[in-house]
Amino acid sequence: MSNKNNNDRLKINEGIRAHELRVLFEDGESKVMSKKEALELAQEQGLDLIEITAKARPPVAKITDYGKFVYDQKKKQKEIRAKQNTVEVKNIQIRVGTGDADLQLKADRANEWLEEGHRVKAELYLRGRAKYMDKKFLHARLQNVLDHIGCEYKVVESFKQSPKGIAILIEPVKKK
Repeated sequence: MSNKNNNDRLKINEGIRAHELRVLFEDGESKVMSKKEALELAQEQGLDLIEITAKARPPVAKITDYGKFVYDQKKKQKEIRAKQNTVEVKNIQIRVGTGDADLQLKADRANEWLEEGHRVKAELYLRGRAKYMDKKFLHARLQNVLDHIGCEYKVVESFKQSPKGIAILIEPVKKK
């Protein structure tokens, strides 16, 4: 785990600058004491004094084994990363003149992506004169694709102007 700047590094033992600390013990109790007393207590137990929260007044420190503390921190970070769910936005593009069979193919592909848990951006690509067509007609054309989608979804961003035309963003409904 590489640290980007010195503020992210843990301060241990003599590296702690504060003269007074709130020390957390293994049993969950805490006590405010001088840095010197806390260091002596840590050395008696063969452990390290680690500054946990520098911004608190007084700063919070813990008496524990440094290697074990770092290992636990990395383990927590790994668990957090594992629980994160990455969601991609997949795109389907249609044009005003796209036929029904092609619309069905695009809807089937969107269906697969929604079942995988991805968001889908359906975009009606407008070129030339199509840019000036009636908005209701264009929205209906885009809605036609959504009508072909079989699984449940919810609209995240309704009909919205995009650089290429009109787009709508949908995502799957989470099942409880």
